[in-house]
Amino acid sequence: MKLESPKTTINKSAQDTFEFLSDVKNFEKLMPENISKFEVLDTDKFLFALKGMPEIVLKKKEAIAPNKIVLGAAGGKLDFSLTANITEPKPEQSVVELIFEGEFNAMMAMMIKGPITKFIETLATNMPKQI
Repeated sequence: MKLESPKTTINKSAQDTFEFLSDVKNFEKLMPENISKFEVLDTDKFLFALKGMPEIVLKKKEAIAPNKIVLGAAGGKLDFSLTANITEPKPEQSVVELIFEGEFNAMMAMMIKGPITKFIETLATNMPKQI
């Protein structure tokens, strides 16, 4: 399953955007309002939970400055990644697209598609206000 957020324009350079997203504690600022828990576990790992959903631990798996950050599931039953692709169409402006990818059975995919789509759209929507 592959889900993509709308592309979001941010009035900061790709490097500034990359640095913000590289610091996992900044993801708390991007979370939806229905977050019930957020906890930084390590310099590259955090846990979060949305109301009515299980806790999810994300770990920074890859960082290629200033264009790409990959977060992946750290433990748990689900194996997936959340990639932020960052481009810089002009100086002091960056565009971010979030891509969620995971292997799920048909039943699980049907259950999580809606909430995950809404989640990555919320992260993308909150970026221009927070970065």
